[in-house]
Amino acid sequence: MTLVDDEYTDAHERRRRIDPDVRAAVLAAMGPDSDDDATHESHVAVVRPGAVLPAAGEVRLEDGSTLGRIGVLPADLPLGYHHLQRDDGIVQLLIAGPGRCHLPRALRAWGWAIQLAATRSSTSWGIGDLADLRRLGEWSADAGAGFMAVGPLGAPNPGPDPEPSPYYPSTRRFGNPLYLRVEEVPGAERVGGQLADLAAAGRALGMDRLIDRRRVAALKMLALERIWATGPDRSAFDAWRAERGSALERWATFVVLTERFGAGWHRWPEPFRDPEGTAVKRVHVEEADRVAFHGWVQWCFDRQLAEASRALMRVADMPVGVDPGGFDAWDWQGQLAMGASIGAPPDRFNAAGQDWGLPPFIPHRLRQAAYRPFVETIQAQLRHAGGLRIDHVLGLFRLWWIPSGQDPTRGAYVRSRTDELLEIVALESHRGQAVVIGEDLGTVPAGVRRELRRRRLLSTRLALFERVPPSRYPAQSFAGVTTHDLPTVAGVWNGSDLGDQATSGVTPDPGALALLRSRLARAADVGADAPLEEVVPRLHERVAASPSQLVAAILEDALRVEERPNMPGTVAPARQNWSLALPATIEDLEARGDVRVIVEALRR
Repeated sequence: MTLVDDEYTDAHERRRRIDPDVRAAVLAAMGPDSDDDATHESHVAVVRPGAVLPAAGEVRLEDGSTLGRIGVLPADLPLGYHHLQRDDGIVQLLIAGPGRCHLPRALRAWGWAIQLAATRSSTSWGIGDLADLRRLGEWSADAGAGFMAVGPLGAPNPGPDPEPSPYYPSTRRFGNPLYLRVEEVPGAERVGGQLADLAAAGRALGMDRLIDRRRVAALKMLALERIWATGPDRSAFDAWRAERGSALERWATFVVLTERFGAGWHRWPEPFRDPEGTAVKRVHVEEADRVAFHGWVQWCFDRQLAEASRALMRVADMPVGVDPGGFDAWDWQGQLAMGASIGAPPDRFNAAGQDWGLPPFIPHRLRQAAYRPFVETIQAQLRHAGGLRIDHVLGLFRLWWIPSGQDPTRGAYVRSRTDELLEIVALESHRGQAVVIGEDLGTVPAGVRRELRRRRLLSTRLALFERVPPSRYPAQSFAGVTTHDLPTVAGVWNGSDLGDQATSGVTPDPGALALLRSRLARAADVGADAPLEEVVPRLHERVAASPSQLVAAILEDALRVEERPNMPGTVAPARQNWSLALPATIEDLEARGDVRVIVEALRR
């Protein structure tokens, strides 16, 4: 199997050749023996009960028991990650999955798609938190919603200036402490007087629509340290800590090292760049109390996330990659290509292409690691969740790699072992009884959607992108009007997104916006001069009536917000991406007539 394609078909259906020097640079970023995956064939195999083993040897099941030396797998082989100790000395991962994801036949529900940071209440500290998520979930469930699709909750790189983009996390395995409701942390009731000043300052931040993560982080960290200093009961935390194992210890140690040396592990003294090195292990021992503190913060997050996910099914959102200077990249640097980044080639909406600054997994090294990083990531995302949205699911088929120092046009597609990755997704979906959604927007290669459908992943359908009416959306899909990266309905219909583009440093594209407006008019079945107050509910009513099993609306559309949450290709201060709170609190949402209209339109 050749990993790096020589050519590809672009968004305009034209064949494009990859420059030989670009292909060579991509291969160099992978390391040696990367051009042909055949030499790594023996690392992994997808198996089924009753199948002939790929080689002779002894099979050890995931639970530690052994089947002895066999040539054919038993008919009652349990699902799981088993291992074959081959006679030639190779240990091969055997992925025994169900082949297809969990997907209830009668599933048909509506829900909200939210970015938690922007979804604030009158009692949160300048940023939406897990208690706000719990309240929104309870209210939505009472209104008839069946799920809540929540943007990524992974922790940003530790430091005084938290990264605003939830799609650029330090880790996809641990939670963002900014989302904690401090007053509900165990032990907070014992130090209420010491928190009063911090709570007042935090709630005052809610007066400004712009989310000040730097100030929120300072206030919440000080509050958590005050609670920890009182010596709260640790029995439940200690049990949870032991259960979570070494990954939690490495994360907490990484945070301590960041506090000592600053953000970005590449700039640390060399001995501390190795997570398995003696210098790092020494810090884990010497800073035992601080390491425990950061582990305890994650325990608090896990408790609150569980509570926030009880009222209705939470759909987690898994980013396509991680911050190269963050924890997952430090912990898994042997499996990541630090000399390349993930992006997308030019298309009609991004003529220059996109570079997301995220290091890709090296396919053959990921297989050598028995897919442990990928499995751990999926398992962490599904914790307390009933569904999973995989951002840029096309990456399970191929990813656009951009070598360091090149612009996004000078990249190449690198293929993954799709059968193995999708089998892992199906296995974890089955174990967690979780629905899986693939974000398959943009230029989709032939055969991808057919394979997603066969594997029972929901495809994504947006009125802004579709050329057919909602009545023709496939049943096995997750439908909506727009997303966080696209204009809101108000921004399109009023034309104000053009001004937002201009002030954000992006050259306005009236033609593209006119195309989006015509698609909305067709999807809503309204005239070009229809008022916004008619267009928004009509759109959601038509999408809700579609065959799609899941239908979502964003709160920005319910509130007629004109700015989109994120303007791709821009950075602060030109555009405060991911930092504009909703113009109404959760308490206000529950009483607003314009929101109730959307709820009624969404009922299925």
